[in-house]
Formats: sequence, C-alpha cells, structure tokens
Amino acid sequence: MPRRHMHMTGADGTALRAALRELRTALGVPGEFPAAVLAEAERAVRDPRLPDLDATDLPLFTIDPPASRDLDQAMHLAKRPNGAGYRVHYAIADVAAFVAPGGALDTEAHRRVTTLYFPDDKVPLHPAVLSQGAASLLPGQTCPALLWRFDLDSAGRVETTEVRRALVRSRAKLDYEGVQQAIDSGTADESLALLRDIGRLRETLEQERGGVSLNVPEQEIVAHNGSYTLAYRAPLPADGWNAQISLMTGMAAADLMLAAGAGILRTLPSAPDGAVGRLRRTATALRIDWPHHVPYAELVRTLDPHLPAHAAFLQECTALLRGAGYTVFTGGATPDPVLHAAVAAPYAHCTAPLRRLVDRYAGELCVAAVAGAEPPQWALSALDGLPERMAEGSRLSNTAERESVDLVEAALLKDHVGETFDATVIDVKDHEPLVGTVHLEEPAVVGRVESPSAPLPLGDRIRVRLTEADPGRAKKITFAPA
Repeated sequence: MPRRHMHMTGADGTALRAALRELRTALGVPGEFPAAVLAEAERAVRDPRLPDLDATDLPLFTIDPPASRDLDQAMHLAKRPNGAGYRVHYAIADVAAFVAPGGALDTEAHRRVTTLYFPDDKVPLHPAVLSQGAASLLPGQTCPALLWRFDLDSAGRVETTEVRRALVRSRAKLDYEGVQQAIDSGTADESLALLRDIGRLRETLEQERGGVSLNVPEQEIVAHNGSYTLAYRAPLPADGWNAQISLMTGMAAADLMLAAGAGILRTLPSAPDGAVGRLRRTATALRIDWPHHVPYAELVRTLDPHLPAHAAFLQECTALLRGAGYTVFTGGATPDPVLHAAVAAPYAHCTAPLRRLVDRYAGELCVAAVAGAEPPQWALSALDGLPERMAEGSRLSNTAERESVDLVEAALLKDHVGETFDATVIDVKDHEPLVGTVHLEEPAVVGRVESPSAPLPLGDRIRVRLTEADPGRAKKITFAPA
C-alpha cells in the first residue's frame, strides 16, 4: 500500500509540476514508450485474441475516479435465481489478449512492472492505446475479459467460483461519490444497490476472520487563495464495498491456484511487536483510545477518516503492511509463507492487470485451473522471476510516492519558513529523544521535528516553528519547538 494517495485538484501549481517532472527524471522513471512497443500495441489493437464466449448481454458497470480511463474491473450484482444468496459477475481486463509473450510489449511491461502515480500525472505500465483504449473496460466498448462468476450464500460466503474468457461490454462508468449518493438516496438500480448489501456482508466476514482494511484518506492538493494547500479526502463507504469485491476475487484466485498446485500469492507476515508498539505510541500521541485488550483490526474499524487525528493514524497504520511480497509455488509444493496477514487468508493480486504486471499471470493460471488444463508455459516459466521484478517495481513506486509527498509539502511551505503552527508530536525516536515527527493541524503535513535541548513530549500538542522547507534538499522539511 502506498504511503499516501495524493493528487492535484483545481490547482495550477506550475512550479510544482516542474519540480515533479524533475523528480521523475532524477528517479529514472521510464519516459515515452519505444517506437517498437507502440507499433506492436497498435497491431495488437487491430488483431487481439478474442474469446468464443459472448457475455455482452451482462449489464456491467465500473466504479473508478471520474478522470480514470484505465478501467480494470467491471461488475454486475444480482440475487441468485433461487432467491438464496447472490451472484456476482466480475470482469477483469484481459491484457493477455493483446500482449504476446516475449514480444516488445511484454518486455517493456517487465521493465516497468507497475503504473507509477504522481500527484500531477501517472506513468503507465502499458501504452495508452491499450491501457486507456482497447483493453480498458470503457462503457459501450466490446472487449475481451476474464469473467469471474461467484455464487454467494445469504451471508456473503463464496459457494462456487468460475472464471473464463469472454467478450464483455460495460454499460456505465460510475464514480464513488455518485455511487454513494445513488445508494443513499434509494435511486440506485438493483444491481448497484446490492453493492452495499454484499459489501457489508463481506466486511462482516472480514471481521470474523481477523482481517483489516485500511480506509486511508487521500491527500489532495487544492487551490487556495491563488496558491494551493493540502487537505484530506476521506474514503466513502462505497470505496470499501467496492474493495471487498476485489478482495473476494483475490482470495478466490489464491484458492484456485493452491488447489491446482501452481501460482503466485501476495503474502504479508504478521507485524512484529516493535512495529505494533510504535503504532500504539502514535495512537497515544493522537489521543486515540486503544485499550490493550483490543486487537489492532478491531481498533481500525472504529476510526473515522473524516477526523484529522484518525486520518493521521490511518496513514501511520500503513507501516504494518511493510514486508509484503510474493510467494511462488509450482509442482504441487506447499507455499511458504501462504497467508496475507491483513487479509487473514491466502490472497493473490489478479484484479488490476492494466496497472500491475503480476496480475496478468495470476489471471492466466486461474483460467487454466478452472478449465482443468495445464497453464501455458509462458506463464509458468515467468513465475520464478516475478517476485524480484515486482519488488523492484514496488521500491520505485514507494520511493516515487514518498518523494512526491515530501516535495509537495516542502513546496507548499517554502514561503512560510519562520512561521509557527499547531501540531501534535506523533513519534519520538527511541535513542534520539530530541528528534521526532509532528503532524500539523493545518495544513495536513507530517514532518520532522528537532529539539535543541529538551526531549520531545510524545503525544503533546505543541507549537512548532518551520525552520527549513527546501524541495531540493534531502531533509526537505524540518520543524523546531516554538
């Protein structure tokens, strides 16, 4: 999970955009696609591998941010014909229908690994003619997909799973705010309205198995008095209900691959005691009541991301997700590790193939598993190298996001050096009590604080003075007690 989600809203920020371009250059972020890759993409668009099954009669819909065009998933929700439970159709873009193994597109995807997100732009995994065009589940467009079908019981538990290739056509591109409004007002059609019912059931099942979903707020760069500032955008319940459909599919994919004896799982070890202890100190600092008998997952479900202190704590909770990786297994071997601690079950990345390399392979293995067929050799032969490639891509993605946040905060504050702010000390280094972290009340900035003499008061609200804000330095923002 990224350190923070951030995007620009209604802000010109010309100087900031220039700095972000320089950051991409400094990080060695891939630039334009080579001509051979673009040419192959154009050929693939004209002659994709199309499936025999026609499922274009399904009235699918997508839920994404309004400006998104790289649409990986579309769904249709219904009550089962017998009236007991639900039927979920979930279409995932079939990237393999366009990308030939070993070709220029495939090679470039292995070099890029993942779509990189910056506040002002993104650097895509695949050329736009595919990721925002022929391979995307755009409304009104007929395209190939991996079509999952789940039959759920009345409690939302999966009873049967199928996945196969099909032609699909989404009917509508929806966004989270519109979905939430339609469901709350009672104007949503039956399929969309069932998202709340199924999503809540799946959230209950997540709680029962000890899983946890972090409703991490986005940071938005918004226009303010001719300049820009930072603010949090709390996720809506619809965000979580939509995520539960994806989580369900990832868990089903893991089960299919485990039963077939070959696959790649997304795994996460349990958080070490030291990390949980640090998070408890942060909770204390933010005045969040966390009784010792209350598990972490239970606490997170009580938090309100609309509250600044809770939003800051949820950002810090992402530290417990560090250490996630990929586990490959073949030949019927038992994978080790097998669980994803946050999901509290075996889990696989398979629902975002337009934006993440590994999902294309997981999807292929699942289709083969359901068909009772041997996976294609191109998919099996690539498995062993995927964990390292994904790790490299994740490191670059995390660095890009971390540096973007730091740069934006430094650019925002560079004209305010010497000014004072209300803040909370949310962390103090164990062996350096004069060095810690503060969370400003306004704007939504987290930064380093250095005390000249007295130890920092963990958990206290204090006034701090901005002593440094330089986007060009390694320590871009520094505060001191006022």
